[in-house]
Amino acid sequence: MKAIALALALLAAACKPVPYPVATADPADPSVRVPAIRYQSTLGGYVSQRPVEPSSWREQNERVAPQPKR
Repeated sequence: MKAIALALALLAAACKPVPYPVATADPADPSVRVPAIRYQSTLGGYVSQRPVEPSSWREQNERVAPQPKR
């Protein structure tokens, strides 16, 4: 009977969370200052990507070609 009680006590002790040092402000402290919340729309940077007619290959190449050095 003592062996079972000892085993249960050891098992219960093993379930205890290990304390860790808090490097920053304690998240459970309600007096800690936090950054202000601001609204940012998820569609704010949306750009329509509708299909367009393809331009000529020469025009596309000139647009991405490196500029000549002066």
